[in-house]
Amino acid sequence: MNIFQLYLNLGFHHIADLKAYDHILFIISLCAVYSFSEWKKVLILVTAFTIGHSLTLALATLNVLKVNVDWIEFLIPLTIFLTAFANVLQKSGKVSSGRHLFKYFTAMFFGLIHGLGFSSYLKSLLGQEDNIITPLFAFNIGIEFGQIIIVAIIMISTWILVDIFHYKKRDWVLILSGAGLGISLVLMIDRFPGF
Repeated sequence: MNIFQLYLNLGFHHIADLKAYDHILFIISLCAVYSFSEWKKVLILVTAFTIGHSLTLALATLNVLKVNVDWIEFLIPLTIFLTAFANVLQKSGKVSSGRHLFKYFTAMFFGLIHGLGFSSYLKSLLGQEDNIITPLFAFNIGIEFGQIIIVAIIMISTWILVDIFHYKKRDWVLILSGAGLGISLVLMIDRFPGF
C-alpha cells in the first residue's frame, strides 16, 4: 500500500470510527433539518465544513497554528450543541436561503474547530514522514469520503422515514437534534478545561 492509500484509509477510518462519534454527531446535527430533496444544500454545507477543517488541519499539522488541545476538545461538542439547538429553534420544515447562507458560514467556522481536533491525531501519525503534503492531502480526502457516507446514511434515513413512512419531519428533526443536544452537553461538561 502506498503512502497516499495509507493516509486516505486512515482519514476515512478516523471519521467513520464510532469512537469519533463527536464528529459524526456534528454531521448528523448539521444535516438534521434537510429533506432528501435538498441534497444539493447539504452538499454545500458539507463542503463548507470540509473547507474549514482542511484549512486548520493543514495549518496545525504544519505547525503554523498552535492551539490548546483541551479547549479544542471542549469546543467540538459546543459546535454540536449550537448546531442542534439552532435546529430545535427552527419552526418551519424548510431552510430559507438566508438561513442556509448563515448555516454555510457557520459550518465553515465550525469546520475550523473540528480541523484542529483532527490535527492532533494526524500530527502523531506524521512524526516519521519526510514529506507531509501527500499524507495531509490523502487524510483530508479520506475524511471527506467518510463524511459523504455519513451524510448519505442520514439523508436516506430521512427519505425513508419522512417521505415513505410519512413520519413528521419536525419530530425527526427533534430526535436527531435532541441526541446532539444531550450527548454534546455531556461531552462539554466532561471536557471543560480544568475539570
